[in-house]
Amino acid sequence: MLVDGRHEGELQMTHFEEMLTGGHPNSLGRTIEVVNIILSDASQLEALYQCYFSTDEVVRLRTSSVMKRIWREQPTWLLPYINRFIHEISAIQQASTQWTIAQLFLELDAFLTDEQRLQAIQILQKNLESATDWIVLINTIETLATWAVKNISLKNSLQHHLIRLAGDPRKSVSNKASKSLKNLSRNDPKK
Repeated sequence: MLVDGRHEGELQMTHFEEMLTGGHPNSLGRTIEVVNIILSDASQLEALYQCYFSTDEVVRLRTSSVMKRIWREQPTWLLPYINRFIHEISAIQQASTQWTIAQLFLELDAFLTDEQRLQAIQILQKNLESATDWIVLINTIETLATWAVKNISLKNSLQHHLIRLAGDPRKSVSNKASKSLKNLSRNDPKK
């Protein structure tokens, strides 16, 4: 349906985009209000998803915040979006989207197909190699280390990254990498 020359979905996206903009970038702004709107009307989830393509970095950050809250309340609502997170959102070069997909992949692990998990591993390994943001690194380590317990190939490729990151000057990153290395060695069937 066209309204003012725009499709209804575009108008909803604009509405959410307006709600998620402004204020201090580290504040939630009206994030909780958007969460409540979506939880009361799941049909608006697509309009929220479209906010990932906003030119405003703060809108994209808060979109991730809303998505995390939605999947924790209604994880099955995000199942149709898994492939889109893999193919579209993973291409966005913004820390908040990178740490969100790391969390999303882990929290929705039971719903991932083998192919989706393989694609997710590739995305997260690339992020682990190139990311500098400490939150991205910690969440990516968390997901990959969890999966590596049952995936020897992933375990082998992850260990050199963990050794590198165990020397990171940021305590939060080095501690996470060191603990993950210890956990993986405890679960090593060779020992």
